[in-house]
Amino acid sequence: MPSYTLVCPPLETSPRIARDFVASVLRELRLDTELVDDATLCTSELVTNACVHAKGGDGAALWLGVEAGRVRVVVYDKDENPPVPRELTPQEWETGGRGLYLVDALTHGQWGHGPAVPHGKAVWFDLVLEGPCVKGLALIDGA
Repeated sequence: MPSYTLVCPPLETSPRIARDFVASVLRELRLDTELVDDATLCTSELVTNACVHAKGGDGAALWLGVEAGRVRVVVYDKDENPPVPRELTPQEWETGGRGLYLVDALTHGQWGHGPAVPHGKAVWFDLVLEGPCVKGLALIDGA
């Protein structure tokens, strides 16, 4: 399974860098444009949350894996508090706080979180990978 990692320092530019990283890898693997767009938006939301909301301000680490049937992105940070979608008023909906709702919608509920070792949390999402090939290499289900 091809996998890739990126360290995201606590900088304002980290979400954009993470988004560009994921887009570059998935385009190089010749994946569907819609999947690439969904993956980059979800990545940006999770990295933004890690850089803005995680206590300690240490940034995040990103892991991207491509395997039979799915693309998975995991964002690690040192904050042990789980991500929680905020209850938003209609006015707040217009200005922010929609990130986890977008991730949930784009992944069809295929996202979650858990503890990271040695501390902190991992927030992940999966996107369904259509078709049997990644850059011309056949992937076998369950491999």
